[in-house]
Amino acid sequence: MSARRVRIGIDTGGTFTDVVAVDEETGQTTTTKTPSTPADPAEGFLTGVRKVLDLLDLPGDAVTAVSHGTTVATNQLLEGKLDRIGFVTTEGYESVLEIARQSVPDGYGNSYFWVKPPRIVPADLVRTVRGRLDHTGAEVRPFDEDDARAAARFFRDAGIPTVGVCFLHAYANDAHERRMLEVIREEHPDAVVSISSQVLREYREYERSVTTLVDAAVKPKVGAYVTNIRTRLDEIAPGVPFYVMKSNGGVLSAGEVVHQPITTMLSGPAAGALGAALIAGTAGFDRVLTCDGGGTSTDVTVVIDGEPALTTEGSVGDYPSKIPMIDVVTVGAGGGSIAWLSPEGTLKVGPKSAGADPGPICYPDGGDQPTVTDAHVVLGRIPPHLLGGEIPLSVDAARTGLEQLGGKLDLSLERTATGILEISAWNQANALRQVTVAKGLDVRDFTLTTFGGSGSLLACRLMDILGLPRTLVPPNPGNVSAFGLLTVDVRNDYVQTVVSKHVDIDVMALESVFADLEGQAQAALDGEGFPRGDQRMQRTADLRYVGQAFEVRVPVPDGHIDAEGSDTVAQAFHAAHRQLYGYDFADDPRQAVEWVNLRVSGIGPIRRPDIVRLEPGQGGTDRAVTGSRPVFFDDDWVETPTYDRPRLAPGDVVAGPAIVEEFGSTVPVHPGFAATVDAYGNLLLTKETGR
Repeated sequence: MSARRVRIGIDTGGTFTDVVAVDEETGQTTTTKTPSTPADPAEGFLTGVRKVLDLLDLPGDAVTAVSHGTTVATNQLLEGKLDRIGFVTTEGYESVLEIARQSVPDGYGNSYFWVKPPRIVPADLVRTVRGRLDHTGAEVRPFDEDDARAAARFFRDAGIPTVGVCFLHAYANDAHERRMLEVIREEHPDAVVSISSQVLREYREYERSVTTLVDAAVKPKVGAYVTNIRTRLDEIAPGVPFYVMKSNGGVLSAGEVVHQPITTMLSGPAAGALGAALIAGTAGFDRVLTCDGGGTSTDVTVVIDGEPALTTEGSVGDYPSKIPMIDVVTVGAGGGSIAWLSPEGTLKVGPKSAGADPGPICYPDGGDQPTVTDAHVVLGRIPPHLLGGEIPLSVDAARTGLEQLGGKLDLSLERTATGILEISAWNQANALRQVTVAKGLDVRDFTLTTFGGSGSLLACRLMDILGLPRTLVPPNPGNVSAFGLLTVDVRNDYVQTVVSKHVDIDVMALESVFADLEGQAQAALDGEGFPRGDQRMQRTADLRYVGQAFEVRVPVPDGHIDAEGSDTVAQAFHAAHRQLYGYDFADDPRQAVEWVNLRVSGIGPIRRPDIVRLEPGQGGTDRAVTGSRPVFFDDDWVETPTYDRPRLAPGDVVAGPAIVEEFGSTVPVHPGFAATVDAYGNLLLTKETGR
């Protein structure tokens, strides 16, 4: 067996698969990229493992663990490529998917102009079963076994391979759902089944139904994908622990992910946020905005004290998914976002993207529509090639495309290109406002951390628009998501709806529910191989004022809960409500507080990689200058020096205008800004005083 031991993180993106290996003893990282293989994502994954092991000259048995961020489930939903699904629900509730919610998305003046998205299960594939529970879980009407068998046989005879089951109030008592599962196993043994009490033990029938059906829909594909990788990974590193990133900021072993596939939604953006949080935290910043710029979109999140904000109000495509996920806001503002004219004749950017195929006009086999990347290359903000010269870019082709667009707007080439970048920057700024200002946070209190291939290109402009004090750009920013996978603990979330007014709360009942949820979390972590002494339990609760439609999540202290402890939780709710909405009713006894959901997160800590301090360099920044080129900043072309980032060292200060380049990304330092290299190799962009 090899003496050196490494952990590998692999993030599969739309264009590239990013790979990071961390030496367990020294903390040194090795990074590489390989083209993604959309037809068979497992192929790109395994190529990445082999490539990084070859770079390190290590055998497969040197690998101690592999962590993976995947978009298989997300892409399946976004593309709408779902097999036919059956839905079993309580008699009288067969239209729950049509009725959905009354709320109309932002941007529509009223419901006349909004058409509800197609339901995930057509009406002819819904079957109902008699039997009824009340909201406490008490049986009002017994479960009808004949209806259950008829439903199971219907799906078997119709050749429906996937079934979701959601009975009314199953969050309070899962007996009817468990019996339905047994009946389907007997009558339709080949079916893939998800039941709501195992997916989301939380009230709100519509969201619980859709979340359960989404889980069922992605089970076959995610299961096949993960099993395929597990089998082929054993050929390289037999028996190596294989973890998959979840949207809640934790990982789960591949064997368990097969049973909870919906938890892998948004796993790539979640890993990026956690990686950026660790890098920024090590550099001394505890309030961080992460900005992950790719080819198609930009993902932004807010991190406070190392913890990204979580939400259960997320959705993927048209489908609300009430599983805990890192609160990521995504905008169609990536490098491939297309610039176009609206019917009114105004310039728009995104959300449509040229992607990797055909790509921006400047790509070797690029498309014919100008993109954000074309604007950057024409203005000299990025070099006329990508990935250290692997992909040449045609400045002339991009210039021609932008001149055609500018002709329609009666704008010069430079004005057209800067206009595209300005709109893209404001799109990103608005996303950053959504995760801060809209949540009662002052955006000016945060350090922006940009990563991804295109994440740092507009950093200086974002600082101007939002009044941000600084931007941190990590080394190898394109690999931050893959690095983030190595910083993530095993994490499972459990929820139970228990609706009760605070004045009537039964602390014994609270203790009992929390003990049950913690028992489930401990059993799962036992199965993942974590000793009881290493396991951590995190309690939270969702509270609201009576009459409100939505809740606010607050922490619940560990240990014994008494009346004083429950009052502490209520006070935390008042404070959180005030921060979010600007008011509270803490001093108004007429406005009652209501407990809604109890939650437990079971955490199995994984050793995080060390971020290594670098040695100061000899001499000045001249050692890193590679040449110069004309770059258009603000109002004019400026002959601008270019720097090779790996040759910069801690303590170096690069004053703008300058362009700092490395293998996977570029940082334009605008006039009036400076980039300082810190002890860990991060670039810190700040505005020069007096500017």
